[in-house]
Parts: sequence; C-alpha cells; structure tokens
Amino acid sequence: MIELRTPAEIEQMRPAGRFVAEVLATLRDETRVGSNLLSLDRRAHEMIRKAGATSCYIDYHPSFGAMPFGKVLCTSVNDAVLHGLPFDYTLRDGDLVTLDFAASVDGWVADSAVSFVVGTPRDEDLRLIDTTRRALDAAISAATVDHRVGDLSATIADVAHAEGYSINTDFGGHGVGREMHGDPHVPNDGKPGRGYPLRPGLVVAIEPWLLATTDELITDPDGWTLRSADGSRGAHSEHTIAVTADGPVVLTDRSFLGVD
Repeated sequence: MIELRTPAEIEQMRPAGRFVAEVLATLRDETRVGSNLLSLDRRAHEMIRKAGATSCYIDYHPSFGAMPFGKVLCTSVNDAVLHGLPFDYTLRDGDLVTLDFAASVDGWVADSAVSFVVGTPRDEDLRLIDTTRRALDAAISAATVDHRVGDLSATIADVAHAEGYSINTDFGGHGVGREMHGDPHVPNDGKPGRGYPLRPGLVVAIEPWLLATTDELITDPDGWTLRSADGSRGAHSEHTIAVTADGPVVLTDRSFLGVD
C-alpha cells in the first residue's frame, strides 16, 4: 500500500534524514586505506546508540536474505554493489567502496548510500560513480507532481545508457516511511508516463546502482552480498526524497555538511 505523508509528517522525517546524512558523511570522511569493514560497522553502531536511533538493518530478514543481516551498515567493495555484509577486510589502495545506511529516528526512516574510492582512483571507477550520481540527481529533479514513477525510472536509464551501462531492475528504489521498504517500487529503468503518479506526500528512496560491464548479479556465500557476475566493479548512489507541491525535498541531503 502506498502511503502519502502530510507536510507535518514530512517535517517529522527530517531528523532521520539528517542523522543518516551525518553518519554517511562521517564514515566517508573516516574511511581510508587501512580501514576495516567491521570497524566501520562498529562506528556506525556507536553513532546509532549515541543518537538514540534504531538500525533498520540489524534484524532485517527479507525473503532474499539467508538470515537476519546482523550488522547496521552495508559495506560493498569493488565488484560487490548491494547488501554488502561487513566482514574482516582491510581496505586497500584503489578500492571502490559503497556505504549504504538506513536508520529510524522517532519512528521515521531514512535511507541513503554513497560510493567513493579510497586511495588512488581509477578513471573508470570515477566515471561509474559519477554516472550513478548524475542519474540520481536527474531522477530527483524529475520527482515533481506532474510526473509518474516511470519518469524517474526512465530518467535514470537515460543517464546510464548514455554512458554505455546496462541496467538490472531486480533491485531499485522504494517507498520509505515508518518502515524501510514500502510501495511503490522505483526500478532503475522504465517507461516515461507509466506507473504511480507522483503526488504531494510521497516519500521514496531513489537509488541508481550500476555495474561496469554487466547487469547480472551473483550472491556471496554469506547469503547477502551481491556482486557482479563478471567481477566488474559497481557503484550505488541513493537519497530519500519527499515529493511536495513545491518540488522535491532531499531528506538525506549531505550538502549542509560540506560534502556531496
């Protein structure tokens, strides 16, 4: 069921968005060559406890998960792109890292993800990351009341296809509210003018993710981490946004912290 939020409820969601933005900005600043994925998860857990927030991940056990996730942060590295279960891995020079984080504050959820390179970047990784960011920005700009979900999906696909990337639609954006995942589904490819109409009060996470040379995924033995089928690298950019009569509001915007 798709739920629309009142202007007052959208205001109530802002602290969750701000908290998620602050955690991702902090972790991105602190993540470098030599950082351990388990240490990053512990740092996120520490910030959750200090803020009195609630993790959306630790007890999360959907049908596609082998078990409850058990951590509070998704850490996907290199050819991993989604649902990366933190493990004892120390980041190396040139690693492409995606941090995906969702939390609840005062009963409202926000969800966001960022990809970046630690150490010396490769041009192809920067291009991949930049494409997901531009696709996200384009979709956010299209999140107005005269459009439909299909317009968001088509906008993401246009940016990705222009750079030569293919798209997997098994996982994509979703409604956000009291729970982390709700309706409507926002795939990363679709037809303009189709799907649910964007109405004031609709809150969704938009999340373009791409793999460098494939659109096929495989699941790690951990039962969670999704990797490219051909070993190519992946990137993922995500924000929680609210559709309003005055245009889209990015609840997880990090720009107030001086980062993108």
